[in-house]
Amino acid sequence: MLRLRTLVIATSIALAACSQQSNEQASQPAPASTAPAKASTVAAPGGEVSAVNPFLEPSTLPFQAPPFDKIKDGDYKPAFEEGMKQHLAEIEKIADNADAPTFENTFIPMEKSGQLMQRVMQAFNAVSGANTNETLQKVQEEEAPKLAEHQDAIFMNDKLFKRIQTIYDQRDSLKLDPESKRLVEVTYRNFVHGGAKLSDADKAKLKDLNKEESTLSTQFTNKLLAATKAGALVVDDKSKLDGLSEGDLGAAVEAAKARKLDGKWVLPLQNTTQQPALQNLNDRATREQLFKNSWDRAEKGDANDTRDMIARIAQIRAEQGKLLGFSSYAAWKLEDQMAKTPEAAINFMDKLAPAATARAEREAKDIQDVIDQQKGGFKVEAWDWNHYSEQVRKAKYDLDESQIKPYFELDNVLQNGVFYAANQLYGLTFKERKDIPVWQPDVRVFEVFDKDGTSMALFYCDYYKRDNKNGGAWMSNLVDQSKLMGTKPVIFNVANFTKPAPGQPALLSFDDVITMFHEFGHGLHGIFANTQYPSLSGANTARDFVEFPSQFNEHWATDPKIFANYAKNYQTKEPMPQELVEKIKKAKTFNKGYDMTELVGAALLDMSWHSLSADAPKQDPDKFEMDALTKAKINLSYVPPRYRSSYFQHIWGNGYAAGYYAYLWTEMLADDAFQGFVDKGGMTRENGDRFRAMILSQGNTQDLATMYKNWRGKDPSIEPMLLNRGLKEAPQKK
Repeated sequence: MLRLRTLVIATSIALAACSQQSNEQASQPAPASTAPAKASTVAAPGGEVSAVNPFLEPSTLPFQAPPFDKIKDGDYKPAFEEGMKQHLAEIEKIADNADAPTFENTFIPMEKSGQLMQRVMQAFNAVSGANTNETLQKVQEEEAPKLAEHQDAIFMNDKLFKRIQTIYDQRDSLKLDPESKRLVEVTYRNFVHGGAKLSDADKAKLKDLNKEESTLSTQFTNKLLAATKAGALVVDDKSKLDGLSEGDLGAAVEAAKARKLDGKWVLPLQNTTQQPALQNLNDRATREQLFKNSWDRAEKGDANDTRDMIARIAQIRAEQGKLLGFSSYAAWKLEDQMAKTPEAAINFMDKLAPAATARAEREAKDIQDVIDQQKGGFKVEAWDWNHYSEQVRKAKYDLDESQIKPYFELDNVLQNGVFYAANQLYGLTFKERKDIPVWQPDVRVFEVFDKDGTSMALFYCDYYKRDNKNGGAWMSNLVDQSKLMGTKPVIFNVANFTKPAPGQPALLSFDDVITMFHEFGHGLHGIFANTQYPSLSGANTARDFVEFPSQFNEHWATDPKIFANYAKNYQTKEPMPQELVEKIKKAKTFNKGYDMTELVGAALLDMSWHSLSADAPKQDPDKFEMDALTKAKINLSYVPPRYRSSYFQHIWGNGYAAGYYAYLWTEMLADDAFQGFVDKGGMTRENGDRFRAMILSQGNTQDLATMYKNWRGKDPSIEPMLLNRGLKEAPQKK
């Protein structure tokens, strides 16, 4: 998932130089600065910011990387508030300019504005998402409504918008270069979407709604983090964990120790509905309890129950959409996406749902047959699926997850898989840096070099789950690329892989391997950014395009050349036996009915919430969820949606509201794009360089559908997706 960079505590401020979701380690605040204290201060609204605050000046580290060794938790709040003050002053200066508006005196200074805001925002989002604590959560909750007001003060500045509109109206006669013209069009659209054309009375209403939504969204994120931590399964009888590997048991012991639960075992929750341990746990009662801990994590009627909160957020968003002249929040949000309308997105998903559920039902029959053969005496439930589907896989393909994991040691996958693929396609090389400060000791930093040896980016990776880390996996920037600003990209990936016990290897499932390739695909989108303006740089694209480079990069995990280079036994260093490789290939579409059904279910649930009209009553989330899934004919009891409404962080906290369908939409783009590579010879430097030049480096400098068509030579087809995801049988070769 792309973590939209300003969305941890506010929506994206498009005009500032500035697009999806536990666990074993307590928060470790950054070390205090060793710089001597100074008495001088800079005034800021609501407080003062010390002159030694590390955010006040650009970092002197390579690539202007944040000085996490000098940043203290107490530095963020004053830097935010001083940043807002400076940014508004810069915007007012532009708006008050007595000269006639031009691109040079309006858009260029807008792009250069808000630098302090951007520095603190990007560092804070990284730390608060991956290594938070009570202090940082308090900063989130206090600053979120202020940041919403700050954004509104810019988008609803009449004098500024008049300048923007003047240039927008003249854009065809100004002889702007294509990227500058695109900046004018994107900025104008963002202002209109932000309420610039509303009456004063409606602007006031929208400001109030934005402030309330921002506050609730931040509170939702913090409640969910607490609910996920509290939902971990605590076990005091080792026999109940029968089936787990020694490595998994060791990790469960370490997780218990981190919570001061010596003599017990803890299985922390991941953000998704299904949990990895369900695959191997032999005790059905334990499986059921773990599943229900996940399913009900935010519905316990306690302080972490999110249901009333999300119902109110849905109401607010419907009202926002109505104020801005749309029938629903979804209609508003999709106007500038590739899909354009909720109807187009729903129609696309409707093409997938019947084939997905039909395949899932066939898979369920295979599972039930195994249960019956073993005289289980029960019907398959959601907590049984992963356990018995693994047995089906063993029976049908003679493939066992425990056979695979020894060939996927984390560092080897990173160096000889993820990085190697980037080298073969694009000529990149990587060198680990031990001298760049990080936000937590497990974080690693690599310098990225281009094919000619030029240093081009920094890449951070933070792969192990912690109790104070948000669930899921994501990418974002610490520094944006921009020729205008003279900055190169600083990118990070975050995941939630199980941290091994001391002295043990970090062995991954094949799904984890795919996650690494996915997030690094986002990383490449940022690393290759080559635009003039920061607002259009890298992954600052529509949500139903931004997941395309990441999903496309997943394909290289199974490319024979790449796979052979990293799939090696961590003990013997021997490559995976060809027999096992063939089994993985044959099992490629195994369980795809389930996978696609849970994804489509979540996407349709998201679209249902955000298609509510403003006059709809406040919803009962449980009833609404069941009704929505039933209406969509995707309510299979044994295939729950990937995210339940009450813990759907993507849509309530991470900016994917009315946008979760984007994962499916971009699967279509990614599979069609990969077919384009296959048609032209597959993994070649020529293909890679062309993809880099025409897609990965372009950011949002062109209409995205046009950009894709120019590269591919045609509009995307859904056919490769249906074949690749096992929803349609490939035609038999004669």
